[in-house]
Amino acid sequence: MITINEKAPDFKEKAYINDEIKTISLSDYKGKWVVLFFYPADFTFICPTELGELADHYAEIKKLGAEVISVSTDTHFVHKAWHDNSSTIKKIKFPMLADPTGNVCKAYGTYINEEGISLRGTFLIDPKGILKAYEIHDNSIGRSCKELVRKIHAAKFVAEHGGEVCPVNWEPGSKTLKPSLDLVGKI
Repeated sequence: MITINEKAPDFKEKAYINDEIKTISLSDYKGKWVVLFFYPADFTFICPTELGELADHYAEIKKLGAEVISVSTDTHFVHKAWHDNSSTIKKIKFPMLADPTGNVCKAYGTYINEEGISLRGTFLIDPKGILKAYEIHDNSIGRSCKELVRKIHAAKFVAEHGGEVCPVNWEPGSKTLKPSLDLVGKI
């Protein structure tokens, strides 16, 4: 599994996006922040609530210079069928990556071997392709898009303001901290 501040594994897979099937890779998004949003399966219970909320926040995420790619082990045909049959999923404008082999899920450590599906995982990758944050949930626990947007803001702030860090619950416009090396070992 990858770790923070390491290069995120590239992939080249088919995705359903804007009524088309396209082959995309992570490297296609170099120069942008990327959110990889792993979920268990199409036509399930929690997944449409998360993906619908993510679709509702997509314009805001794009304004931050970030792209979203959702990932499940379904095929691109299943993604299209779900899109065609769900008003919630019809809102999605970001790529829905098909990972039927589970190779992308395995590379990111979200694959459940016994079930052939992914855990809920969110990975934030910087414009250089370096992993900056991730969280993995049990499939019975949904994620917060509000917190995801906050993390993107914080990661961007830290990248743009070397030497400053974002404390707990930091929001844009809030005070940041400037760690002092003089304090190391005195605490």
